Amino acid sequence: MRTSLQEIKMQFGGASALYRLLALNIGLFLLITIARTIFFLAGADTLQFEYYISKLSLPASLNELLYQPWAILTYMFLHVDILHILFNMLVLYWTGKLFTEYLGNEKLWATYVLGALSGAAVYLLAFNLFPAFDGKVASSHLLGASAGVIAVLVAIATLLPDYTVHLLIFGAVRLKYIALISILLYFISIPLGNAGGHIAHLGGAVFGFLMVRQLRNGRDLTGWLTAIGRKRTGGKTHLKVVRRGRTAGDDGYSNDSISHQELIDKILDKINKSGFDSLTKEEKQILYKASGNQDNP
Repeated sequence: MRTSLQEIKMQFGGASALYRLLALNIGLFLLITIARTIFFLAGADTLQFEYYISKLSLPASLNELLYQPWAILTYMFLHVDILHILFNMLVLYWTGKLFTEYLGNEKLWATYVLGALSGAAVYLLAFNLFPAFDGKVASSHLLGASAGVIAVLVAIATLLPDYTVHLLIFGAVRLKYIALISILLYFISIPLGNAGGHIAHLGGAVFGFLMVRQLRNGRDLTGWLTAIGRKRTGGKTHLKVVRRGRTAGDDGYSNDSISHQELIDKILDKINKSGFDSLTKEEKQILYKASGNQDNP
């Protein structure tokens, strides 16, 4: 009989990238919340609990980071406030489902991680270069999934700028406006508090934008990371379009007369105009292969 731990591992291993990211963030938050309660009931000093949290957070001090290099990864899954994780997970779930539908599982987690790393890099540069943060470096730490989440949001908004979503208060809004307004709010909020967090958001947003722009130009910024994380052998996945017994007249595409990148651009243009559901099964398979995702659409 399998133990509960083995069952959890099997379920986690078979889950999509989106649900793994959600599970990591929520699971760590629950552990931290339980630990904080235990600390409280034991009468432990609050500063002691905050000390342990700081060891998982990303320090602004480069000297401190040398002694806790793991923080550059742990920070992106770390939350201590329920509203913080609630907002991040809701946005990640909403944007992640859309992202996965078009670009696949592998690129989702890679974009999240690389977006968070980009946010961390911008955060460290800002706090160690700008005079506004003089005297604050030693006491400043960064935590939360926001940089990775905004990278996913901006990436899908760059891929599908005119995709319309329906918001509870504002009604129908195009993705590009949601992304632009979010970036603007992060920028103008830097002097108003949580400067490090807002700066990291901007770093994640820049990566999300560049990732999709470079992908459309034939360069995959996430390729090296997905290759490392891919369990199966065979290295980098290449775009390969196989057509059996089809003629060019059926859908307007021809292997002989059109390049692979032009083929992908035509499919993306069709998505922008008519939505994902307008694609044929073959077009969906082509898009999934181009993204490095091997699941059936």
